[in-house]
Amino acid sequence: MPVYNVHERLLPATAEEVGALIDSLSDGSADRLWPYRNWGAMEFDRPLSVGAAGGHGPVRYTVAAYVPGIWIRFAFTGPRGFHGFHEFAALPVDEGRTVLRHTLSMRVTGLARLTWPLAWRPAHDACLEDGLDRAERACAGQLPRPARWSRYVRLLRKVDR
Repeated sequence: MPVYNVHERLLPATAEEVGALIDSLSDGSADRLWPYRNWGAMEFDRPLSVGAAGGHGPVRYTVAAYVPGIWIRFAFTGPRGFHGFHEFAALPVDEGRTVLRHTLSMRVTGLARLTWPLAWRPAHDACLEDGLDRAERACAGQLPRPARWSRYVRLLRKVDR
């Protein structure tokens, strides 16, 4: 089953500023993009670079490609049944605005054909929107309307605990 999922946010920032958010991924408390407080930290066996292995929670991946300040792609190594990648990109619109885009492109097989739509996708979508909220807060200093978790996502989070 093919999966293509995109989340993006237009940020009031230069491409360099948004690229710096991407570069901060997995940098502990200095990470200004990944919503580690609610979703667990993104961690790797070494600093961001091609070949670094890690992930967040049960989702595992390696850095497949990286252009600092612009784009990073992660290739899935787990969970079983996830075959593809996810990536972040800073896409300049003009001198003061940049789109931060997260793209997930994969094929799911086996049990993941059920777990992706029932559990992984709702949690993934909530996590990504939380990350885009962090990015907007970092660039604009405030959020007009932060993302809210659905009842279903809140239930999944309770079950996960």
